[in-house]
Amino acid sequence: MTEANETEGPYDYDVIVIGGGSGGLAASKEAASYGKKVLVLDYVTPTPLGTTWGLGGTCVNVGCIPKKLMHQAALLHQSLDDARKFGWMFDEQVRHDWGTMKEAIQNYIGSLNWGYRVSLKDNAVTYVNAYGEFVGPHKIKATNKKGKETFYTSETFIIATGERPRYLGVPGDKEHCITSDDLFSLPYCPGKTLVVGASYVALECAGFLAGLGLDVTVMVRSILLRGFDQQMANQIGDYMESHGVKFIRQFVPSKIEQVEPGTPGKLKVTAQSTSSSETVEGKYNTVLLAVGRDACTKNIGLSEVGVTVNEKSGRIPVNEFEQTNVPHIYAVGDILAGKLQLTPVAIQAGRLLARRLYGGSTVKCDYVNVPTTVFTPLEYGACGFSEEAALEVHGAENVEVYHSYFWPLEWTLPSRDNNKCYAKVICNKQDHNRVMGFHVLGPNAGEITQGFGAAMKCGLTKEQLDNTIGIHPVCAEVFTTLSVTKQSGRSVQQTGC
Repeated sequence: MTEANETEGPYDYDVIVIGGGSGGLAASKEAASYGKKVLVLDYVTPTPLGTTWGLGGTCVNVGCIPKKLMHQAALLHQSLDDARKFGWMFDEQVRHDWGTMKEAIQNYIGSLNWGYRVSLKDNAVTYVNAYGEFVGPHKIKATNKKGKETFYTSETFIIATGERPRYLGVPGDKEHCITSDDLFSLPYCPGKTLVVGASYVALECAGFLAGLGLDVTVMVRSILLRGFDQQMANQIGDYMESHGVKFIRQFVPSKIEQVEPGTPGKLKVTAQSTSSSETVEGKYNTVLLAVGRDACTKNIGLSEVGVTVNEKSGRIPVNEFEQTNVPHIYAVGDILAGKLQLTPVAIQAGRLLARRLYGGSTVKCDYVNVPTTVFTPLEYGACGFSEEAALEVHGAENVEVYHSYFWPLEWTLPSRDNNKCYAKVICNKQDHNRVMGFHVLGPNAGEITQGFGAAMKCGLTKEQLDNTIGIHPVCAEVFTTLSVTKQSGRSVQQTGC
């Protein structure tokens, strides 16, 4: 490429996007739709075990997509068990083949990778599979997998580099453990598995591995699902425990050793109590680390151009327009400080940013009332405040919580899991009992939450919920008939559907 004057232009590109995940792809295609010259740089640094993947970022390759497909495989196992109660008769032994599932999922992901490449080309966006690093205010160095360096200049930059799983920093972690980056393309069944962590990634992975019939233990340092409503989090833990997932609480691994090589081999894990000098040991085929994620901001030259980065988290503070402290450099997605790490949020923010930059728009990304779902065996959908946050912000005297257990009709014939599904709405008494928190534990929680998320955007109140006619018999119907408040102390246990 020509090396233009890197401070005044003309530049090689109008905008260079660093990162080909959800946010970066959305921003790049939107910018190109306004006739701008756009370059996307995307490079996946292999995991310690050598796992890598194609264009599309975490969600497509090692996140939401394969996660939900494996979750679905586990749900099908439960459906097989239920089927006999509905009159289905089958005699053959049911067993699961990891390789068949893994290959089908990877083939689908491969089709998505190809689709993204075609889409960029169709939108006249240049894609380069290389690692981007700032070397000047308007200049970037791109290094491909062969080590070849190419320099590009641009008027504007959008950083969308995302996050990668964190390691523990104890002996044997990178040598012998896997993360979610490795799990979905693992060429063999993981066998007896220790999942380390209490994040949604940890509980989702533990849940579907157990649902596939594996022996699964979760090692938790402190609380489950930090940042989520804790009543809901603990009910998820109780449900998983009642369905065979073992929990080792208040312990962290201090050493991982290989006892036998193989696919899988055998590992010995030594763990230290967080509250005493006690240690425990256990043997597992696979150790999956899910102890958090780190922003990919360390080695992309941000200090070279003076972009402020939170020293502890590695995340980038931005203003309401996703602009960093350097005016021509923007950031979207999981690397933002104090924002939600969710794929649709990155897509929305990236698209709206490009519209503001090049389409004359003034619409900003709304980070409030974002619906989300945790795909644990008992799915958890949420939108708005957790109960803890509502009480802290508005005070107990101004908060009313309506709640109820419910029993999906589909679960009644197999006679399973009554009083495990749960619904609650958190209302602001000072503002017409407006719904500021929505929470549901049950099947298809995401499908339920999406619609209520739209209603909350419109200012949903408890009165409007009460005046909505339910659909019978479905799970979401419960939200139109909530009558018991937590404050009343009345029982919300259900005896029928």
